[in-house]
Amino acid sequence: SELAGMGTTAVLACIEGSRLTVANVGDSRLYVLNEKITQITRDHSLVEEMVRMGELEAAEAREHPDRNIITRAIGATEEVVADVFEAELKEQDTVLLCTDGLNNMLTDEEILEIMNSGGELADRVTRLIEQANESGGKDNVTAIGIESY
Repeated sequence: SELAGMGTTAVLACIEGSRLTVANVGDSRLYVLNEKITQITRDHSLVEEMVRMGELEAAEAREHPDRNIITRAIGATEEVVADVFEAELKEQDTVLLCTDGLNNMLTDEEILEIMNSGGELADRVTRLIEQANESGGKDNVTAIGIESY
């Protein structure tokens, strides 16, 4: 009973050929990276709602004290609806799924720089996690990289 109301976030990806289908609940994200970084998912958070409504600038959102308040989570209510997105992958795209422990500690530019730094994909993902922890590591960090060909 002391855990009542707790929930978790999720981001899922299905790749069939060049077709990427994504579902998310909460503030775990999916990015597609190549020469740029593109966030495919949309955070279900109070601060993201404020940005969408024009009450807050995106740059201010990174430091907002309520940035960890999520508006949708698995387990917090009896029913939950995931957002679903589709995208077309190109050759050499990399897909990155991650929890907010990564993107709250690193900017999109830092993520892109590390992911484009060369070497094995597993090593680059490990560097992302290490850098997030070195940058403050205020939350757990999970990240998965997928290379498309």
